[in-house]
Amino acid sequence: MINVHLVAHTHDDVGWLMTVDQYYYQEVQFILDSVIPELERDPSKRFIYVEIAFFARWFREQLDPMRHTVKRLVNEGRLEFILGGWCMDDEAATHYNAIIDQHTLGFQFLRTNFGDCARPKIAWQIDPFGHSREQASIFARFGFDALFFGRLDYQDKANRLNTTTMEMVWHGSPQNLGEKADLFTGVNYNGYSPPQGFCYDIFCGDPPIMDDERMHDYNVDKTIKNFLKAVKDQASHYATNHIMMTMGSDFQYQNAHNWFKNLDKLIYYVNSQQAKGSNVNLIYSTPSCYTYQLNRADKTWTTKADDFFPYASRAHGFWTGFFTSRAALKNYNRRTNNFLQVVMQMDALAKLEDTDNSTYNIQILKEAMGVNQHHDGISGTSKQVVAYDYAERLAHGVMEGQKVVNDAYRKLLQISKSVAPGQAFCTLLNISYCHVTETNSEFQVLVYNPIGRSVSYYVQIPVTASSFSVTGPDGKTVPSEVGTISPDTMRIPERKGSVATHEIFFEAQLPPLGFSTYFIKQDGSLKSPTKTGYRSINGGADVVIGNEYISLTFDGKSGKLKLMKNLKKKIDLELSQDYLYYIARSGNNSKDIFQASGAYIFRPNGTVAHNVTVKSSVNSFVREGELVEEVYQVFSSWLTQVIRIYQTKQYAEFQWTVGPIPIDDKTGKEVINIFKTKLKSESLFYTDANGREILQRKRNYRDTWKLNQTEPIAGNYFPINSRIYIQDKSKNIQFTVLTDRSEGGSSIQDGELEIMLHRRLLHDDSLGVDEALNETGSDGKGLIVRGCHYVFLDSIDSSAALHRDLAEKLFMAPSISFTTEKTAYADWSKKFRTNWSGLKRALPDNVHLLTLEQFAGSGPAPSVKQPYLLRLEHFYEKNEDARLSQPVTVSLKDLFVPFDVTNVVELTLGANMPLSQLNRLKWKTTDGQSKKDTTLRFEPASSSVDPLSITLNPMEIRTFQVEIS
Repeated sequence: MINVHLVAHTHDDVGWLMTVDQYYYQEVQFILDSVIPELERDPSKRFIYVEIAFFARWFREQLDPMRHTVKRLVNEGRLEFILGGWCMDDEAATHYNAIIDQHTLGFQFLRTNFGDCARPKIAWQIDPFGHSREQASIFARFGFDALFFGRLDYQDKANRLNTTTMEMVWHGSPQNLGEKADLFTGVNYNGYSPPQGFCYDIFCGDPPIMDDERMHDYNVDKTIKNFLKAVKDQASHYATNHIMMTMGSDFQYQNAHNWFKNLDKLIYYVNSQQAKGSNVNLIYSTPSCYTYQLNRADKTWTTKADDFFPYASRAHGFWTGFFTSRAALKNYNRRTNNFLQVVMQMDALAKLEDTDNSTYNIQILKEAMGVNQHHDGISGTSKQVVAYDYAERLAHGVMEGQKVVNDAYRKLLQISKSVAPGQAFCTLLNISYCHVTETNSEFQVLVYNPIGRSVSYYVQIPVTASSFSVTGPDGKTVPSEVGTISPDTMRIPERKGSVATHEIFFEAQLPPLGFSTYFIKQDGSLKSPTKTGYRSINGGADVVIGNEYISLTFDGKSGKLKLMKNLKKKIDLELSQDYLYYIARSGNNSKDIFQASGAYIFRPNGTVAHNVTVKSSVNSFVREGELVEEVYQVFSSWLTQVIRIYQTKQYAEFQWTVGPIPIDDKTGKEVINIFKTKLKSESLFYTDANGREILQRKRNYRDTWKLNQTEPIAGNYFPINSRIYIQDKSKNIQFTVLTDRSEGGSSIQDGELEIMLHRRLLHDDSLGVDEALNETGSDGKGLIVRGCHYVFLDSIDSSAALHRDLAEKLFMAPSISFTTEKTAYADWSKKFRTNWSGLKRALPDNVHLLTLEQFAGSGPAPSVKQPYLLRLEHFYEKNEDARLSQPVTVSLKDLFVPFDVTNVVELTLGANMPLSQLNRLKWKTTDGQSKKDTTLRFEPASSSVDPLSITLNPMEIRTFQVEIS
């Protein structure tokens, strides 16, 4: 028999054309209201549900009788949760930390309300626009048995259909985690829609099954014939006698009776044909049942070790624009994830209780972040009004998180009976705007470090005067300097209301998982410690800025960068840097050749990028200081940058400010930052996957099929979540650029790197949004976006230590808050701590504390009154660094200051079951890599081994429920 697994499902976007609230009230609640009674009425029916952001809201509204009904349906396996994340996240623009958190949030809801029977076993990424290998690795470590998705490159799909390889085993971490990260992966034949002609939703135009022979429109025979043909067509491209058909689509089943009544008829009449020799058998099923049958077939499967980027739906339709779309929202998302980790850590370290409302506050922030990871959220592919809603949710979540930080500081600061002052927050420091520091001549800066090692961090604070003194947490004066705020910053309209004219720079020394307090006071008796203003470069001699590690040389005639040096390694690199833009192709999208650039699609008009400046030179100005040296450059009225080198740092910071992108010429533009060297990169470049493992990219090439390249620019763009680099192996040189958000980029020519920064478009790409990506700022003009690139130059063998370390410091940057006490250091230090660490010893250089939070618990010890969730990560790959790529052991015993860890239970990565209880399906593969036992097992430590001693291998994340005392 050909067994056809009919999967009744709905795909409910957590925001897209409407906000998440609008979708819930106008559509989603009616889907669940309608489906549950249908399942209850007929034990043969099955339904899967995915987006917990919606389900949790609906379930909270139900009365007890309905809740009990739902729990029974879950326990009977008739309502099955698939994926189980708060949303179906994007895979190109998301950071691994946020991916793990948003799934943990969904898993926790399911475990708390439904128990073990609700644990998702299948990943279901049917709508995202390309698929990341790191996401597959994460899914495998969640304990999933399989992943099914709907979109892959049209050439890749044609090849897989022809070779019967639509299903495979994906090696999610072939060089590092091996079998633990292998995941059976299938591509759905129809994306996530039903076969053509068999959509039975109330919004579909397909005819229902009319089976009364007395009717003129009786259509059973025709329907069955057509369906059997659809089955045979699909089955011919799959390797077993089981196929899965997705019977549903976007927001379907609002009238579930309509769907199920027709599916009942379809099953009955198709299966009736078996008496006449038909070998087709239809059943209500789920993806997990389908996966189980594939596993029982005992086939040997092909494998894949690269990823599914970039995705093209047709020859000129490369979905690589969304890697950069809504660049400001992408950055806000990254920064909010940073703050969420700070909030959870401080809540745990201060041991806040429910009386502090911290659980409620943190939940709001978690849910805001969860919604934002959606594949039409952080991707930048929603309508403008929905993008505003995503940002507003983040802002609300941040405000709730600030309350938790305030409560935590009240406890962590206190050493006497004095009540700690409240914290004020400045969320616009990135544009040098802070009401607290601009209206007070004396204030305190509290800087919290969420990394488990000591960190030095340059603090930059806007002020209204040029002479200040800075006192450190030990009462000693801290070197500082004051510089003029650049015109680059002054032109940003969102600074309206700011009166700051200068900025203080000083280097804060921060303890592991702790805070330091700095005391800032305006001091008129001090001479300004540095020249506060800029002087012109143009027309003079070459100008060099640098420190003991690196230097940058700017041409005295053009004002542009021309040379970078690594002074320790004696590496000189001819380096030019410029800003260009592609003209976005317009078109009506009616045919492939008329495809326009839009929120999803990147399609430049030709292969030549245009200079932002019409001159061969740029107006450049230098400001020299003891702590910071910087060059301010004006490429045009709408594109400026400041390049900084900090005294103690081994990188150069390129802070770009782009916008309003001009559209007076009626053309959309896509702006890039381009670095040109003479390195022989041999068509290769490297990008990260969701902030973790590095993938090698090759221009005009795909690992698994022969590419017919139809878009030489867009077809070579890949997602950059945190870094991109090129290497010249003959010279042992690596040139690396780190980003502060997810962006798209490539190496279109050897020795070059280009990264797309900002897009302003005038045409829609006809993929559903139905509006152009034309963001505006608070002044109604085109949106100005600001961001940073961090540039390294080093030998290949030393570069990993630099880019891994900085990438961690960027996504886990310190959190800054302010108090305005008119108190001298001596008085403050008697009442409050000025320096505090949550760790008794620093974590090793290759270990990252990924998660520390108070936790409801998933392990076998529900009697634990105060369990914590702890994730430790080895954030180096094998063979990246001679020292840091080695396995490392961390002892949890006597590690934390506020509490002792007394017991640990290791959990799956998603923290919803003990790892010792996990048994994943095993698969045979053509490369033999998965023939061994791929079951993830956790062997309890023997009595001779310390259970609080945790060993981590490269790229391993281990998750623990810990008991504390």
